[in-house]
Amino acid sequence: MPPGAEQNSGAGDGCFVSHLECSRTGERHPAGVVHGVSLAGAPLLVRYDLDGVAAHLDREALAHRPSDMWRYRELLPYADPLDVVSLGETMTPLVSLGPAVLVKDEGRLPTGSFKARGLALAVTMAKAFGISRIAMPTAGNAGAALAAYAARAGIEAFVFTPDDTPEITAAEIAYHGAQAFRVDGLIDVCGRVVAAGHESAGWFDFSTLREPYRIEGKKTMGLELAEQLGWRLPEAIFYPTGGGTGLIGMWKGFQELRQIGWIEGPLPKMIAVQTVGCAPIKAALEAGDAEVVEPWANVDTEVHGVRVPKPFGGRLILSVIRESYGFAAAVEDAEVAAVRAEVACTEGLNLCPEGAACLVAYREAVTAGRLGGEACVVLFNSASGLKSPMPPLTSCLAESKFKDLIQFG
Repeated sequence: MPPGAEQNSGAGDGCFVSHLECSRTGERHPAGVVHGVSLAGAPLLVRYDLDGVAAHLDREALAHRPSDMWRYRELLPYADPLDVVSLGETMTPLVSLGPAVLVKDEGRLPTGSFKARGLALAVTMAKAFGISRIAMPTAGNAGAALAAYAARAGIEAFVFTPDDTPEITAAEIAYHGAQAFRVDGLIDVCGRVVAAGHESAGWFDFSTLREPYRIEGKKTMGLELAEQLGWRLPEAIFYPTGGGTGLIGMWKGFQELRQIGWIEGPLPKMIAVQTVGCAPIKAALEAGDAEVVEPWANVDTEVHGVRVPKPFGGRLILSVIRESYGFAAAVEDAEVAAVRAEVACTEGLNLCPEGAACLVAYREAVTAGRLGGEACVVLFNSASGLKSPMPPLTSCLAESKFKDLIQFG
């Protein structure tokens, strides 16, 4: 039985979507047809009949469903469970790094990153709409997820990634059968390649926030977190922010949960984590700008997931931070590498660089007095550390030296 197969009982066609809404103007766009961006050229947001959701589902009923992202189907946009494209998107664990710090480890998902959530949902909707060819610019992990889910759905995928994307991720994209290409430049250059080929190559543009459904998949991180914490949210969420889909999606999800009466207590401060080598959100926030005006110049960071010089959803990211009384942080690459190694050795948790950046940002926030050390916070580890380079093992041991190593009692 596909995920959400029992969805139709008592819910009409099983879908509570009422319309899509332009995030800039509020203009309504009809559901049930293919959309990219709004008529105003801004990201579209899916809106639901939340009164209908509240009447159809309660938290007790939810607790008896399978522990996967599709358990929240009334707050997801697909109508037919037969369209669901799944590779087993399990609920990801919260791992403690001390009495007040929890890491939501998204590396446990298919293809090893949180990108699986958004792409599972976006490809599901593409399948439902009969889309047969998709293209995407990616820093790496989103492309790997698209390649996998497109293969599962029988959809042709074209993926363009920066030329210095880690080999394991670039190879993963091609291994899943996508038409994969390294591009001379960062993700913004890859995005221009995708946009330029839309008409001539006939592909649908799956760039971040240029279709409305990836954000709904990423939203499930927030729905899941609320449920795991007994419907009370942490004081703060530290989230590695490149394109920012998850930050926007979680905040949207929290608002929806509040409207159906499921959340108790205040909403969290949303904290965007970037690096000093690419911090357009932090710069725009500090300048008081409503959006990122100019691309970040001279990008210089090895934390690949945040290397987005001018996020398309910048206005939405900044709005979420301000609405939540959060802030943006920019951390040093060297600190990220040191903390990643520290946590691997002392806690046994292999963070990806983006996850380690969140821990650096949290520690710096406590030191600066922006958060109390006793405040409950959640850090997002966006991918398995196994997908990022680690120092090679260089120690060798000859059999003749074995006894010198072992201390006999």
